[in-house]
Amino acid sequence: MQGYRLETRRSVTLRLLAVHAHPDDESSKGAGTYARYVSAGAEVMVVSCTGGERGDIQNEDLAETAMADRDMAGLRRIEMARAQAAVGFEHRWLGYVDSGLPENGEAIPRYTFADIPLEFSAEPLVKIIREFRPQVLVAYDENGGYPHPDHIRAHQVAIYAMEAAADATRYPQSGAPWQIVKVYYDRIFNTERITAMHGHLQAEQPDSPLIPQLGELLERWGDRPSLATTHIDVSDHLDTRDRALRSHSSQVPPDSLFFFWPNDLQRAAWPFEDFELVTSLVDTPTPETDLFAGIIDEGTP
Repeated sequence: MQGYRLETRRSVTLRLLAVHAHPDDESSKGAGTYARYVSAGAEVMVVSCTGGERGDIQNEDLAETAMADRDMAGLRRIEMARAQAAVGFEHRWLGYVDSGLPENGEAIPRYTFADIPLEFSAEPLVKIIREFRPQVLVAYDENGGYPHPDHIRAHQVAIYAMEAAADATRYPQSGAPWQIVKVYYDRIFNTERITAMHGHLQAEQPDSPLIPQLGELLERWGDRPSLATTHIDVSDHLDTRDRALRSHSSQVPPDSLFFFWPNDLQRAAWPFEDFELVTSLVDTPTPETDLFAGIIDEGTP
């Protein structure tokens, strides 16, 4: 990945597909990685399963508040287009309605994404997989990264569609079968990252006001297991990631320390976005530094 373009190493184009629940998820969970691979010549496609229609305004200084109040779905499409332009990935809407975040015991709204049976909601993604023909799939884990019904359903749809797309007997009307070679779960919000930044500041800037804030995150995340197998160096693409995140201005306050730690700190302490390899049809030792490891060396279908 350093100093050359991916397609010069193989006669096939390398393709990565990332499946996300809502617009903005792709920017907080992988935009640096997508920017890195786009800049290297790979094709990257992001699928947004829903339009984020039930999202609340998270930015009290939002300039487009009037539009958000009138047409949140329309605003989030505009924001998504801005993020896409910032990073350069291809994008598809799966077309389902945001399920919202029901209170305990409250039913998921009818005909929203999490309510639709998998055999129906996965079919458009099967078609996308067979048309785009990615070697690598990035998805959420079984818990959705956090227990939002659309995030859990996005995991289920991604895995169901990946398996169905490889089977010529399923959805024959949706194109020729295609086998994805590697599947990853997003592990970008992890304890190692926060620990590394916290330790770096304690050593280099012991008076930094960020130290207690990172300490609070460590208290919240301290018992999370270490699951990442693959660390993608995105140090050259952190600014692009930030532009993509800020494109989703209704959802991301511009001063949010949950998302925006100083990039110089991240480059020095933890310049990675992290993933867990959960399925591979090629041999590749872990830890990895490339989502296409093994594919480049051994070939693709």
